[in-house]
Amino acid sequence: ELPETGRLALYLLGLRATCPPPEPRPQRSLVTWLKYYLEEDWAGSRQHGHPLTSYYQYSLGVLALCVHRKRVREEVIRRLLAAEHHGRFGHAGGGAVDTEAVAALAFTCLERERLVGARLAAELRVTAGRVRRRMVEAQGQDGFFGNIYSTPWAMQVFIATNTCQRQPAYSRAMAALLENLGTFTTAATMAQVLPVLHGRSYLDIASMQCREELDTLTPISTTTLPETLGNMTVRLMVECPEPWCPRRWLYDQPVPAPTGASLLDVLRAATAQGDPNFTFGTQDTSQGPFLSRVLWLEAQQQQRRYWQLLSAPNTNLEMGIADYRPRDEETLILRLSKW
Repeated sequence: ELPETGRLALYLLGLRATCPPPEPRPQRSLVTWLKYYLEEDWAGSRQHGHPLTSYYQYSLGVLALCVHRKRVREEVIRRLLAAEHHGRFGHAGGGAVDTEAVAALAFTCLERERLVGARLAAELRVTAGRVRRRMVEAQGQDGFFGNIYSTPWAMQVFIATNTCQRQPAYSRAMAALLENLGTFTTAATMAQVLPVLHGRSYLDIASMQCREELDTLTPISTTTLPETLGNMTVRLMVECPEPWCPRRWLYDQPVPAPTGASLLDVLRAATAQGDPNFTFGTQDTSQGPFLSRVLWLEAQQQQRRYWQLLSAPNTNLEMGIADYRPRDEETLILRLSKW
């Protein structure tokens, strides 16, 4: 079973942000587990030279420990420094903005909280600056750093390093973000964008003062929206390149679904067609359901293999299967890929 590095890191960040009770024992136990996961994450895949999960989750683990003001071994930090230096953060589905940003936040936190020596702190500061400059150079015409979901992470780097006020790229990203807030529909993505809207980063959690606050939360209206009328047809294709499969295209069929259905709904509709037989499996994650199996083929982190979601011919979907809503007559490709 893979280490729960990323999930536990996010939980610890959330726990610190919600001002937990003074009793530290439960937190100490979780911090100990996260330190253990960081070691297992790396040692279990030492022969491959990368974490069992991903550099994104590994960076989250270091960031969460820093926010809780817990030291990590220098070797753990240098693994991330080496990965950044050799450009190992990228993957087949796109760039590495989100991973680079989380790593830069971890580096900045370690320096700010003085959890490392002066020499290593200088290295971390230089690396964070290099990541920040690379983000500016890679900013798209739409104003996003990478894509809309990696943009809040990148903006947190500018906030944490006190460079957002003098950086035009940050202003362009904020304008693009404000025009697309409706895209952030899951708890995980909203947790990334909310601090940015208030000019904060996850590093501010480490120094926040917890005070008694009035309960001003109000329930969301339960008014149901009217159902969308009509139907659409989506062409669904499953691609498996060599050497994993003897033939490239394993499935190619039109799938009827209600207008406005999500990709997850389309996959369910494909299973209901029955002929030819189509099956899939999902795994629950903090970002929503993750496509873990199509037909008989499993996504396997140990082999760095995953199901890439594409709109034909080769456009990466920037949303998960529960959030993306295909257009009528759109062709969607599920491609087994290596990251």
